[in-house]
Amino acid sequence: MDAVPSFLHVTHVQHLASYRLIVGFSDGTEREVDLSGELYGEVFEPLRDEAAFAAAYVDDETRTVAWPKGADFAPEFLHQIGRVLVSSPADVR
Repeated sequence: MDAVPSFLHVTHVQHLASYRLIVGFSDGTEREVDLSGELYGEVFEPLRDEAAFAAAYVDDETRTVAWPKGADFAPEFLHQIGRVLVSSPADVR
């Protein structure tokens, strides 16, 4: 698995369908993230409602994917579980 850079931040997020997002990161990568297996526990269970999940946004303060009722995931976690769509310029050879 890829090494996760220090001080990683989310730059943009787009809801695809069901519990999948396209997430852009400060290292220049863009990844498809499937959170269907991660929505458990008091904070995340409300996101099983697809309309609630689709309200994902980038929080300006924490610089990660968040939702209106306070749920969020660490950028490093999203980076690690995401499938690479666009590699960082350093990965292109």
